[in-house]
Amino acid sequence: MCGIVGLFLKDPKLEPELGAMLSDMLDIMCDRGPDSAGFAVYGAGTPGFVKLTLRGPAGTDFAALGAQIGHIIVPRDTHAVLSVPAVEEMAVRAALARLAPELRVVGAGSRMELYKEVGLPLDVARRFKLETMAGTHAIGHTRMATESAVTTDGAHPFSTGPDQCLVHNGSLSNHAGVRRRLAREGVKVDTENDSEVAAAYLTYRMRGGDSLGEALEHSLGDLDGFYTFVVGTESGFGVLRDPIACKPAVMAETDSYVAFGSEYRALANLPGIGTARLFEPEPAKVYFWDRAA
Repeated sequence: MCGIVGLFLKDPKLEPELGAMLSDMLDIMCDRGPDSAGFAVYGAGTPGFVKLTLRGPAGTDFAALGAQIGHIIVPRDTHAVLSVPAVEEMAVRAALARLAPELRVVGAGSRMELYKEVGLPLDVARRFKLETMAGTHAIGHTRMATESAVTTDGAHPFSTGPDQCLVHNGSLSNHAGVRRRLAREGVKVDTENDSEVAAAYLTYRMRGGDSLGEALEHSLGDLDGFYTFVVGTESGFGVLRDPIACKPAVMAETDSYVAFGSEYRALANLPGIGTARLFEPEPAKVYFWDRAA
């Protein structure tokens, strides 16, 4: 039942409005998933630096922690962003694990920031001030839990690789077997959520040399169930529905953007929607839009 939204901007003039547009889309999808929500935004990055999105218990003193490790940590409610030189990433992660073992690194990459929490999607978006965020593309999710408990760990998106994340509507029937296969290859999946298994599978394929498109193509044979995936990368986002495609999905494309929603009403307030090319993604077909193309 979950709701998925995604927005890829072609027109740089819209980039300051990305967060506000996505926040509205998440709000409209609230009744498809009222128990938790999350989103990943691809904003500005600094060459040679990695952004780590951290999540801690309520009341975490991120400023004090930043002083201990010698880096500025910018808080957003229960999350915070720490930007460090890429060559220092492993050392900083080790320091965080030693000084604040209760923290989790929920996302990492040159441009991606990832936020998720339990609660109504509109409230989650407001807590993290999504409407103020700028960027080139973003994906989001509103969850109605069916496969695991209502927890922040179980909320989407799931990120298992640099600048890569996934949101999912549906259910995988063979996720336990895929989890065991990944474990044999040294790939750890932290939660019970089948969506994290899907994210880890794509990361595993890409580390083996696949492009995202190739990894998604392989998933059609290796992941069984009914699902819609929307995947974010540093330079774009992709969409894939299973061969039966029983989960609802609609897309809109204009000269200014490409948008995805579980229902058309998630797209109805976007600028220029009246003249957009509207279509339903075809079953078992990989769609991908890339800033570098």
